[in-house]
Formats: sequence, structure tokens, C-alpha cells
Amino acid sequence: MHNNKIKGIGLAILGPLLWGISGTTAQFLFTSENVGANWLVSVRMLVSGILLVLFGLVTNAKANLVIWHHFNDAVKLIFFSFAGMAASQYTYFKAIEYGNAATATILQFLSPAVIILYLVVKTHRPPRRIDVFSLIMALTGTILLVTHGHLTTLAIPIRGLLWGLATAITASIYTLLPDKLLRTYGSIPVVGWSMLIGGASFSCFYRIWDRMPAFSWQTYGGVSFVVIFGTMFAYLFYLQSLSYIRPTVASVLGSFEPLSATILSIIFLGISFGLPETIGGGLILGTVGLQSWAAMKQHLPEPSHL
Repeated sequence: MHNNKIKGIGLAILGPLLWGISGTTAQFLFTSENVGANWLVSVRMLVSGILLVLFGLVTNAKANLVIWHHFNDAVKLIFFSFAGMAASQYTYFKAIEYGNAATATILQFLSPAVIILYLVVKTHRPPRRIDVFSLIMALTGTILLVTHGHLTTLAIPIRGLLWGLATAITASIYTLLPDKLLRTYGSIPVVGWSMLIGGASFSCFYRIWDRMPAFSWQTYGGVSFVVIFGTMFAYLFYLQSLSYIRPTVASVLGSFEPLSATILSIIFLGISFGLPETIGGGLILGTVGLQSWAAMKQHLPEPSHL
């Protein structure tokens, strides 16, 4: 039992670490290798979707095909593929393209605050004290993060901020939308098929074959890492961790994603990250811990990951 818990914690850390490294790699591709976010999102979802679906079919073909035998659930899956999976992937990479990986990844973790506001409106109930405190932390953290402590100016491009806030919204949709599908069919079929559907649609819409970047080992090595390690293996590690540890624990350990993205951006991409933005990022990530703790006492949607 103890060994399984250690294994689960290790997997829950490794998955988000790979996500964070993937975000920094994507920023390198955007700024230095002339790779567009639209192209990378399309390729990432398409190839990862193919690999995850194949993995699911090889390990348990029946479980990964049964969703297509139920019309209503198949429609829900297709809707989630665009409104949840594709939207969250697209906004996240656009936030990196117009801002930077560290800020985009931290702003993504505003999703618990967005979920709180959504549930308040939906249920017509006033927020709990812990929710109010979480919202104050998230707002304060966001202001410090995007102004670097200089409250009259933005420290990141306005488009980077807007795409980052959009990432928080789409990450919330990604968390809330497939709840019943995940409980009925499991994570691998839902994530794999939604990536494949979203990726195939994006690839055709953007005609990725007409926008192939010039070949270099750095470019295609970076793309391969984003697709294989930063997507497929990251999802598999994180999802596998849920077999050994609570989702609430895995959600808190997901903070290793912005941590790795921030450290690597500072070291390799020269991103400035001083005390105000560090405090701001800590406050935003603190809302994940608070809401995960609250979810242990009452069943609430927990933070999810790209």
C-alpha cells in the first residue's frame, strides 16, 4: 500500500512536470523556430489522439469503442472535443504565443475561481467563506502576476493576458463538461477520442500540410517532445496516478506544471520573474490547494489539466 502511494505521487508529479516542460518547449518553437500555435495545436492533438486511441484499443478495445454504441453519449463526446478539449488546447498555446509559458500556465490555474463563480450563478447560492477567500487570492495573484507589482501598467502583452484568461475559462469547461462521460467510460477513451476528433478537425481547417515548418532537428525534436512526452505520456502518467492516490492529492501535485514551466522559462528563455509575480503565482496556485481541500469534505469539481 505504501509503495503504491509513493508510485502514485511520483506519477502525479511526473505528468505535470512534462506538461510544464512542454509549455516551455512550445514557447521556444514559437519564438525561435517559426512554428505557429495553430499548427502545433493541430499536430499535438491529432498525433496524441491517434496514439492514445491506439493505446486504448490495444489494452481494452471493447471499453474504448463502447461509447460509440450510445448515440447521446457520442454526441456529448463530439461536443466536448470542440468546446472542451480543442478550446482549452488552443487558448493555452495562444496564451504562450502572445505571452510566455510561465504566465500562461499559471493563469490556467485560475480555473477553480471560474468554477466557483459558475457554481454560484448556477445554484443561486452565495459562495462559501472558503470560496470568497479563494476568489480574493486569485484576483490578487492575477494582478501581481500581470503587473509585476506596478499596478498602473501591464507587464505582459494585452493579448497574452486575454488569451491567458480565456485559458482559465476553457480549462473550467474542460473540467466540468465531461464529468459523466469520464465516470461512465473512463479517462483514456474520452481524452483519446476527443483529442483525435479535435486534432483531425483543426488539421483540416488549418491545412497543416501546407504550413509545415522548415526541417531542423531542433524544430522537429521540440515538436516530437510536445506531442509524445508533453501530451501522451503526461496524460497517461497523470491518469495512472489516480489509481493510487486521491484526485485531490493529484490536483495539488499538478502545481508542478507551472513550477517547471516557470523555472525552465527563467533558465533557458530569459523570462523575468521577480518577487511580485512569484507571490502572485503562489496565490493563484494556493486556490488549487484550498479548493482541493474543500473537495475532500464535499464533492466538487476539481482542477483539471491540459
